[in-house]
Amino acid sequence: MKFNGNFKIGDNVKLGKNVKIGDETVIYDNVVIGDNAIVANNCIIGEPINDYYSKKTYKNPVTSIGANSLIRSHSILYAGSNFGDYFQTGHRVTIREQTVMGQHCHVGTLSDIQGFSEFGNHCHLHSNVHIGQKSKIGNFVFIYPYVVFTNDPTPPSNICIGPTVDDYAQIATRAILMPGVHIGEHALVGAGCIVTRNVNDYSLVLGSPAKHFCDVREIKSRENKSQNHYPWPNNFSRGMPWEKIGYKKWLAKQNSHE
Repeated sequence: MKFNGNFKIGDNVKLGKNVKIGDETVIYDNVVIGDNAIVANNCIIGEPINDYYSKKTYKNPVTSIGANSLIRSHSILYAGSNFGDYFQTGHRVTIREQTVMGQHCHVGTLSDIQGFSEFGNHCHLHSNVHIGQKSKIGNFVFIYPYVVFTNDPTPPSNICIGPTVDDYAQIATRAILMPGVHIGEHALVGAGCIVTRNVNDYSLVLGSPAKHFCDVREIKSRENKSQNHYPWPNNFSRGMPWEKIGYKKWLAKQNSHE
Protein backbone atom coordinates (compact mmCIF):
# COMPACT_ATOMS: atom_id res chain seq x y z
CA MET A 1 0.00 0.00 0.00
CA LYS A 2 1.09 3.54 -0.72
CA PHE A 3 -0.08 6.29 1.58
CA ASN A 4 -1.59 9.34 -0.10
CA GLY A 5 -2.82 11.81 2.46
CA ASN A 6 -5.51 10.20 4.60
CA PHE A 7 -6.35 7.32 2.25
CA LYS A 8 -4.50 4.29 0.88
CA ILE A 9 -4.03 3.22 -2.73
CA GLY A 10 -2.69 -0.16 -3.87
CA ASP A 11 -0.68 -1.13 -6.92
CA ASN A 12 -1.87 -0.86 -10.53
CA VAL A 13 -4.74 1.45 -9.63
CA LYS A 14 -5.97 3.63 -12.49
CA LEU A 15 -7.83 6.82 -11.60
CA GLY A 16 -9.56 8.95 -14.22
CA LYS A 17 -9.62 12.72 -14.35
CA ASN A 18 -11.01 14.68 -11.40
CA VAL A 19 -11.55 11.63 -9.17
CA LYS A 20 -12.13 12.54 -5.51
CA ILE A 21 -11.32 10.17 -2.66
CA GLY A 22 -12.40 10.70 0.96
CA ASP A 23 -10.48 10.22 4.19
CA GLU A 24 -9.68 6.72 5.47
CA THR A 25 -10.73 5.06 2.22
CA VAL A 26 -8.76 2.02 1.02
CA ILE A 27 -8.39 1.20 -2.67
CA TYR A 28 -6.81 -2.21 -3.25
CA ASP A 29 -4.76 -3.40 -6.22
CA ASN A 30 -6.11 -3.46 -9.78
CA VAL A 31 -8.95 -0.99 -9.37
CA VAL A 32 -10.04 1.23 -12.26
CA ILE A 33 -12.15 4.33 -11.51
CA GLY A 34 -13.56 6.52 -14.29
CA ASP A 35 -13.52 10.28 -14.69
CA ASN A 36 -15.31 12.55 -12.21
CA ALA A 37 -16.10 9.74 -9.80
CA ILE A 38 -16.37 10.38 -6.06
CA VAL A 39 -15.44 7.78 -3.45
CA ALA A 40 -16.40 9.16 -0.04
CA ASN A 41 -14.73 8.53 3.31
CA ASN A 42 -14.20 5.12 4.93
CA CYS A 43 -14.90 3.08 1.79
CA ILE A 44 -13.13 -0.09 0.67
CA ILE A 45 -12.83 -0.57 -3.08
CA GLY A 46 -11.53 -3.88 -4.46
CA GLU A 47 -11.88 -5.74 -1.16
CA PRO A 48 -9.95 -9.03 -1.68
CA ILE A 49 -11.96 -12.19 -2.15
CA ASN A 50 -11.60 -15.23 0.13
CA ASP A 51 -8.56 -16.65 -1.74
CA TYR A 52 -6.53 -13.71 -0.43
CA TYR A 53 -6.44 -15.38 2.98
CA SER A 54 -5.36 -18.84 1.84
CA LYS A 55 -3.30 -18.55 -1.37
CA LYS A 56 0.19 -17.04 -1.39
CA THR A 57 -0.05 -16.46 -5.16
CA TYR A 58 -3.27 -14.48 -4.87
CA LYS A 59 -3.70 -11.59 -7.29
CA ASN A 60 -6.60 -9.21 -6.86
CA PRO A 61 -9.10 -9.38 -9.77
CA VAL A 62 -9.82 -6.12 -11.58
CA THR A 63 -12.56 -3.97 -10.10
CA SER A 64 -14.05 -1.30 -12.36
CA ILE A 65 -16.18 1.73 -11.48
CA GLY A 66 -17.53 3.88 -14.30
CA ALA A 67 -17.32 7.61 -14.80
CA ASN A 68 -19.45 10.05 -12.79
CA SER A 69 -20.10 7.51 -10.05
CA LEU A 70 -20.73 8.32 -6.39
CA ILE A 71 -19.75 5.81 -3.71
CA ARG A 72 -21.03 7.06 -0.37
CA SER A 73 -19.29 6.53 2.95
CA HIS A 74 -18.59 3.11 4.48
CA SER A 75 -19.42 1.19 1.29
CA ILE A 76 -17.45 -1.99 0.52
CA LEU A 77 -17.10 -3.15 -3.09
CA TYR A 78 -15.35 -6.51 -3.51
CA ALA A 79 -12.74 -7.26 -6.15
CA GLY A 80 -13.78 -8.64 -9.52
CA SER A 81 -16.94 -6.54 -9.89
CA ASN A 82 -17.81 -4.13 -12.68
CA PHE A 83 -20.02 -1.05 -12.29
CA GLY A 84 -21.09 1.14 -15.22
CA ASP A 85 -21.11 4.92 -15.51
CA TYR A 86 -23.21 6.95 -13.06
CA PHE A 87 -23.22 4.20 -10.46
CA GLN A 88 -24.33 5.31 -6.98
CA THR A 89 -24.47 3.75 -3.54
CA GLY A 90 -26.02 4.84 -0.29
CA HIS A 91 -24.10 4.44 2.98
CA ARG A 92 -22.79 1.12 4.33
CA VAL A 93 -23.49 -0.85 1.18
CA THR A 94 -21.77 -4.22 0.68
CA ILE A 95 -21.40 -5.68 -2.81
CA ARG A 96 -19.55 -8.98 -3.15
CA GLU A 97 -17.34 -10.21 -5.98
CA GLN A 98 -18.39 -10.88 -9.58
CA THR A 99 -21.26 -8.42 -9.53
CA VAL A 100 -21.90 -6.73 -12.87
CA MET A 101 -24.03 -3.60 -13.15
CA GLY A 102 -24.92 -1.49 -16.17
CA GLN A 103 -25.16 2.28 -16.27
CA HIS A 104 -27.17 4.51 -13.90
CA CYS A 105 -27.64 1.84 -11.23
CA HIS A 106 -28.35 2.90 -7.65
CA VAL A 107 -27.96 0.73 -4.54
CA GLY A 108 -29.50 2.11 -1.34
CA THR A 109 -28.14 2.37 2.19
CA LEU A 110 -27.46 -0.89 4.06
CA SER A 111 -28.16 -3.03 1.02
CA ASP A 112 -26.28 -6.31 0.62
CA ILE A 113 -25.53 -7.91 -2.75
CA GLN A 114 -23.97 -11.33 -2.32
CA GLY A 115 -22.13 -11.32 -5.65
CA PHE A 116 -22.13 -13.40 -8.84
CA SER A 117 -25.16 -11.40 -9.98
CA GLU A 118 -26.07 -9.36 -13.07
CA PHE A 119 -27.95 -6.07 -13.32
CA GLY A 120 -28.96 -4.14 -16.43
CA ASN A 121 -29.16 -0.36 -16.79
CA HIS A 122 -31.14 1.98 -14.51
CA CYS A 123 -31.74 -0.53 -11.73
CA HIS A 124 -32.81 1.16 -8.49
CA LEU A 125 -32.41 -0.74 -5.23
CA HIS A 126 -33.75 1.11 -2.22
CA SER A 127 -32.44 0.72 1.35
CA ASN A 128 -32.00 -2.64 3.09
CA VAL A 129 -32.30 -4.83 0.01
CA HIS A 130 -30.68 -8.29 0.05
CA ILE A 131 -29.77 -9.94 -3.26
CA GLY A 132 -28.60 -13.56 -3.12
CA GLN A 133 -25.97 -14.96 -5.46
CA LYS A 134 -26.79 -15.91 -9.05
CA SER A 135 -29.63 -13.38 -9.30
CA LYS A 136 -30.25 -11.75 -12.67
CA ILE A 137 -32.01 -8.38 -12.94
CA GLY A 138 -32.92 -6.64 -16.19
CA ASN A 139 -33.20 -2.95 -17.12
CA PHE A 140 -35.32 -0.33 -15.31
CA VAL A 141 -36.11 -2.62 -12.39
CA PHE A 142 -37.06 -0.99 -9.07
CA ILE A 143 -36.57 -2.99 -5.88
CA TYR A 144 -37.99 -1.43 -2.73
CA PRO A 145 -36.87 -1.61 0.96
CA TYR A 146 -36.44 -4.93 2.77
CA VAL A 147 -36.85 -7.08 -0.34
CA VAL A 148 -35.00 -10.41 -0.22
CA PHE A 149 -33.88 -12.53 -3.19
CA THR A 150 -33.21 -16.11 -2.00
CA ASN A 151 -31.26 -18.78 -3.87
CA ASP A 152 -31.15 -22.11 -1.99
CA PRO A 153 -34.24 -24.29 -2.56
CA THR A 154 -33.28 -26.85 0.11
CA PRO A 155 -31.13 -25.06 2.71
CA PRO A 156 -28.44 -25.85 3.49
CA SER A 157 -27.22 -27.22 0.17
CA ASN A 158 -24.71 -26.61 -2.61
CA ILE A 159 -27.46 -25.52 -5.01
CA CYS A 160 -27.58 -21.84 -5.89
CA ILE A 161 -30.42 -20.66 -8.13
CA GLY A 162 -31.13 -16.95 -7.94
CA PRO A 163 -34.33 -15.27 -9.14
CA THR A 164 -34.56 -13.62 -12.55
CA VAL A 165 -36.37 -10.29 -12.95
CA ASP A 166 -37.17 -8.94 -16.41
CA ASP A 167 -37.18 -5.33 -17.63
CA TYR A 168 -39.44 -2.72 -16.00
CA ALA A 169 -40.61 -5.00 -13.18
CA GLN A 170 -41.40 -3.50 -9.76
CA ILE A 171 -40.71 -5.45 -6.58
CA ALA A 172 -42.52 -3.79 -3.66
CA THR A 173 -41.35 -3.54 -0.06
CA ARG A 174 -40.73 -6.67 2.04
CA ALA A 175 -41.37 -9.04 -0.85
CA ILE A 176 -39.45 -12.32 -0.81
CA LEU A 177 -38.50 -14.03 -4.06
CA MET A 178 -37.85 -17.74 -3.69
CA PRO A 179 -35.01 -19.52 -5.52
CA GLY A 180 -35.26 -19.67 -9.30
CA VAL A 181 -38.51 -17.75 -9.75
CA HIS A 182 -38.88 -15.67 -12.91
CA ILE A 183 -40.59 -12.29 -12.77
CA GLY A 184 -41.86 -11.11 -16.16
CA GLU A 185 -41.58 -7.72 -17.86
CA HIS A 186 -43.65 -4.89 -16.35
CA ALA A 187 -44.82 -7.20 -13.55
CA LEU A 188 -45.66 -5.78 -10.14
CA VAL A 189 -44.94 -7.85 -7.05
CA GLY A 190 -47.04 -6.47 -4.20
CA ALA A 191 -45.75 -5.55 -0.75
CA GLY A 192 -45.07 -8.48 1.56
CA CYS A 193 -45.48 -11.14 -1.12
CA ILE A 194 -43.70 -14.47 -0.94
CA VAL A 195 -43.20 -15.41 -4.57
CA THR A 196 -42.96 -19.18 -5.05
CA ARG A 197 -43.93 -19.40 -8.73
CA ASN A 198 -43.09 -17.57 -11.93
CA VAL A 199 -44.92 -14.29 -12.54
CA ASN A 200 -46.16 -13.47 -16.04
CA ASP A 201 -45.51 -10.24 -17.91
CA TYR A 202 -47.80 -7.37 -16.81
CA SER A 203 -49.11 -9.39 -13.87
CA LEU A 204 -49.87 -7.96 -10.42
CA VAL A 205 -49.37 -10.61 -7.74
CA LEU A 206 -50.43 -10.29 -4.12
CA GLY A 207 -50.36 -12.41 -0.99
CA SER A 208 -48.38 -15.22 0.55
CA PRO A 209 -47.92 -17.31 -1.47
CA ALA A 210 -48.25 -14.70 -4.22
CA LYS A 211 -51.11 -15.17 -6.66
CA HIS A 212 -52.19 -13.33 -9.80
CA PHE A 213 -54.61 -10.54 -8.97
CA CYS A 214 -54.99 -8.63 -12.26
CA ASP A 215 -53.21 -7.24 -15.29
CA VAL A 216 -51.28 -4.15 -14.19
CA ARG A 217 -52.64 -2.29 -17.22
CA GLU A 218 -56.04 -2.31 -15.49
CA ILE A 219 -54.76 -0.25 -12.55
CA LYS A 220 -55.85 3.39 -12.59
CA SER A 221 -53.49 6.27 -11.94
CA ARG A 222 -53.70 7.90 -8.50
CA GLU A 223 -52.65 11.20 -10.11
CA ASN A 224 -55.07 11.12 -13.03
CA LYS A 225 -57.97 8.72 -12.51
CA SER A 226 -59.02 9.04 -16.14
CA GLN A 227 -55.99 7.04 -17.28
CA ASN A 228 -54.19 3.85 -16.36
CA HIS A 229 -50.88 4.04 -14.51
CA TYR A 230 -49.17 1.06 -16.12
CA PRO A 231 -47.00 0.55 -18.06
CA TRP A 232 -45.39 2.93 -15.59
CA PRO A 233 -42.82 4.47 -18.02
CA ASN A 234 -45.73 6.29 -19.69
CA ASN A 235 -46.38 8.15 -16.43
CA PHE A 236 -43.04 8.30 -14.62
CA SER A 237 -39.90 9.91 -16.02
CA ARG A 238 -37.89 11.35 -13.12
CA GLY A 239 -34.26 10.39 -13.65
CA MET A 240 -35.13 8.24 -16.64
CA PRO A 241 -33.53 8.67 -20.10
CA TRP A 242 -36.91 9.63 -21.54
CA GLU A 243 -37.43 12.47 -19.04
CA LYS A 244 -37.26 15.22 -21.68
CA ILE A 245 -38.92 13.52 -24.64
CA GLY A 246 -41.36 11.01 -23.18
CA TYR A 247 -41.16 7.24 -23.07
CA LYS A 248 -42.81 6.48 -26.41
CA LYS A 249 -40.46 8.75 -28.37
CA TRP A 250 -37.46 7.44 -26.48
CA LEU A 251 -38.49 3.82 -27.09
CA ALA A 252 -39.02 4.49 -30.78
CA LYS A 253 -35.49 5.87 -31.01
CA GLN A 254 -34.10 2.81 -29.25
CA ASN A 255 -35.93 0.47 -31.61
CA SER A 256 -34.74 2.39 -34.66
CA HIS A 257 -31.13 1.73 -33.64
CA GLU A 258 -31.57 -2.04 -33.30
